[in-house]
Amino acid sequence: MGQDADRSGGQVTHRWLVMQFEAPLMAFGGIAIDQVGPVRDFPSASMIVGLVANALGWRWGDSDAHQALQDRLVFGARRDGEGAIVTDVQNVRLERTDRGWTTDGAPEGRTGASYDAPHRRVRDYHAELAVRVVARLEPSDAEPDIDRMAAALDSPARPLFLGRKPCLPSRPILAPGSGRWTQGENAYEALRSLPGAAEARACWPRGEGPSDGEAVDRAVLLPDQRNWRSGVHAGARPVVEGRLVPDAQA
Repeated sequence: MGQDADRSGGQVTHRWLVMQFEAPLMAFGGIAIDQVGPVRDFPSASMIVGLVANALGWRWGDSDAHQALQDRLVFGARRDGEGAIVTDVQNVRLERTDRGWTTDGAPEGRTGASYDAPHRRVRDYHAELAVRVVARLEPSDAEPDIDRMAAALDSPARPLFLGRKPCLPSRPILAPGSGRWTQGENAYEALRSLPGAAEARACWPRGEGPSDGEAVDRAVLLPDQRNWRSGVHAGARPVVEGRLVPDAQA
């Protein structure tokens, strides 16, 4: 079945991959200031790209591939329930001889004259939350395509985590059988097609669902993209946050 499988009434119905994010703890990271790492309500574009890239076995240095995937990714997300926010406060005393792991693949040591104060980090996590994500790739015929993406999530090259490394999924990212696919004219309709969608809080890109009316709570410019070539988060996209309402109210 092609990604643009149905063209009726002048509208294109897309094929969407359905991902299920469930874990005791998840972290949809927001903008970190100093040692404080907050979380957002919904997964970010950079997090989903990182998840898929890890499943595909890409390495940190494959920046062009990461960037291309992020540029092609179209997705929406919905929250099944609200869960809770758990804050983890970490205090570690590091000595001059202590070394740490880095993304460069080489241990990193410490420099400086004072080691009296502890190293402190504050990290928020989502507890007992379930989120559904619908995704497609544009253009659909470039590599990797959505079927290769699904195959990688089924048999990932490395262990997968949901936001931060301690956040291991409690169930497979993709449901078995046909439940991993849905159809929809846009991200909002794809989310609404999933079981149990009524009145769930959701977000979708601007132009991929309603932009006003009963379904919409707010429209925001969301800074959730990464410049994979420079290695820093830089870039925002317009999204709509709201609820998945029945046809009569939409």
